[in-house]
Amino acid sequence: HAELADYDYRLYEVAPKKLGEFLKDGEFDGLNVTIPYKKDVIPFLDELSDRAKRLGAVNTIVRKPDGRLIGHNTDYFGFETMLADSGIDVQGKKALVCGSGGASNTAVAVLREHGAHVVILSRSGPDNYQNLERHTDAALIVNATPVGMYPDVDGAAIEDLSLFPKLEGVLDLIYNPARTKILLAAEKQGLKTENGLKMLVAQAKRSSEQFSGTPIDDSALERVERIIHSRLRNIILIGMPGSGKTTIGTLVAKRLGRTFVDADSALEREAGMPIPEIFRLEGEAGFRRRETAVLAELGRQSGLVLATGGGSVTREENYPLLHQNGEIFCLQRALERLPSAGRPVSQALGAQTIYAQRKPLYARFADAMIDNNGTPETAAAQILEVLGCSC
Repeated sequence: HAELADYDYRLYEVAPKKLGEFLKDGEFDGLNVTIPYKKDVIPFLDELSDRAKRLGAVNTIVRKPDGRLIGHNTDYFGFETMLADSGIDVQGKKALVCGSGGASNTAVAVLREHGAHVVILSRSGPDNYQNLERHTDAALIVNATPVGMYPDVDGAAIEDLSLFPKLEGVLDLIYNPARTKILLAAEKQGLKTENGLKMLVAQAKRSSEQFSGTPIDDSALERVERIIHSRLRNIILIGMPGSGKTTIGTLVAKRLGRTFVDADSALEREAGMPIPEIFRLEGEAGFRRRETAVLAELGRQSGLVLATGGGSVTREENYPLLHQNGEIFCLQRALERLPSAGRPVSQALGAQTIYAQRKPLYARFADAMIDNNGTPETAAAQILEVLGCSC
């Protein structure tokens, strides 16, 4: 909202028994309403927009000069924008909507208005997660549940997308993490995907227009979405041991005013011993297990600059942990310039052997390759350029 208009926008937490009193006497010109109050506020309102009446849910309230409270639903515009940007034509096709709450109602209404045959999946309804074989002709899946949302990022409303040979795309109303488990699975299958950030920004734009009475150009959608995405995403550095991940990560974090985390240092703190000692006691397999646990914890956070160990790419399960919320940059440095002191694997195998093994893995993980054969400042500038940062 700060990016959309010039007004004071605050968070108000209201106990259920205080809801009527707050709406009647609260000092506000307008409100956004979140779960669980999107239906509960309706009895206290003087008027509903046609769309809010149809959906039976309100997420935006405007106080008129005469004191009347008018309820609107801008979530509809948010999901409609998300669907349009996905590029999926649902006319005449089956869409599965996971969940039966308020968010589901909005998605169902939009999809039906666009000509989809909608099936609502719930835990105990006639169409549920135990009889998915009834819907293998689905072209679209929409997750309107909190399953997969931070911090519980390991779940997915539907685990196996291969059940749906006609599937064209997956939409997830969650935006943290940016790529939930179900979106990662869809991305792996080459399907169209969208997370809920676009819906969040679009509904906020329409709410802001209701608050101020002033239209906002649609160009604001992309601009604000880009700003918020930039703040939330992690910047992940991978590459050979000694390729400069810590040095460059520190520079990037400083330029962006972010927290820098070195995964190897975090692992040593967690283990209570240095990495060479872990290798001595537990071998490389033990070290890699510890490394994956650390990356799982760090990868689900937001807004970090994270330097990973050189061998983090050797376990495929680390890719979704890093990719779920991050943009991954691989630092490339001439092998003769890579130090090996204090690096057990480098000392045991040598840089040439390690690089031959890991080169395709670095390419598989990376969103962008960064040349670090010049100065660290030059490499950091390359990363900022890819990120679209003007700082």
